[in-house]
Amino acid sequence: MKKTALICGSYAFDNIMAFHNHFKNHILPGKVHMLNVSFLVPTMRKEFGGCAGNIAYNLHLLGVNSVPMATVGSDFTPYLAWMKKHHMNTSYIKVLKDQYTGQAFITTDMSDNQITVFHPGAMDQSHQNKVSDASAVDIGIVSPDGRVGMIEHAVQFKQLNIPFIFDPGQGMPMFSDEELVNFIEQTTYIAVNDYESQMLQAKTGLDLSTIASKVNALIVTKGSEGSEIHTDGKLINIVPAKADTAQDPTGCGDAYRAGLLYGLMHDMNWKTTGQLAGLLGAIKVAHLGTQNHQFDMIDIENRYQDSYGESLF
Repeated sequence: MKKTALICGSYAFDNIMAFHNHFKNHILPGKVHMLNVSFLVPTMRKEFGGCAGNIAYNLHLLGVNSVPMATVGSDFTPYLAWMKKHHMNTSYIKVLKDQYTGQAFITTDMSDNQITVFHPGAMDQSHQNKVSDASAVDIGIVSPDGRVGMIEHAVQFKQLNIPFIFDPGQGMPMFSDEELVNFIEQTTYIAVNDYESQMLQAKTGLDLSTIASKVNALIVTKGSEGSEIHTDGKLINIVPAKADTAQDPTGCGDAYRAGLLYGLMHDMNWKTTGQLAGLLGAIKVAHLGTQNHQFDMIDIENRYQDSYGESLF
């Protein structure tokens, strides 16, 4: 019997823009207190996105029972139609008629640095959904979402004894130092990127080894440098998978987290889990948008062998 993953997080429309220069060339370091900049972006795309949407999409491609849980607005109709077309679970997508769906405005420069502006819209009402609404859940993730929703969903996963990943992402500044410590005490796993790991340490006053000692695993992604997994007092370095090209980093972290969930759901060891997660990120980065890539399990096996010289299955 297949296991089921409950994906708590945002659904959003991503407005993705490319700045054909470097932010550092247009921002004066000594004048950030009076910042007034404008970036000309010759290209723009509107994509289906949101952390829960992206994670669920990648898990769906992997053949996993992924159950996304989110609150969306009255403008969600085209996204909902796309999900149904791809036979994705929409049972716990709550439409709020008086709200907009979350909107992300993402600008990426030629160094893959990103500036993101996000309107949460209906996402701020994510606490209207309860973890207990979904049945037969084996594992979950609390990814960036409404502030109250993230706090309550973490508590609910803990109360129901369902292991889950805490993935604060760009939502970390919403939480106080004490609230972040509470998340660490409640969760089973933590997934952050390198910058977020520094912020988590600074806000909680806990170093990486202390944070890692409180969870089953602490995963830190490092973009093109791969990732590292802190578990059982050990550090496992994950070398990056081969990428065909680097088109768009948006959504790579979500693809990585889908790989983590797959590995955990299939009792893979941490090295294999991290390598699979990194491979999904490499597949995603070669495509524009967060949900425009395709693969099947034969592709995954072949790419895994090509990147790591060993079989995945």
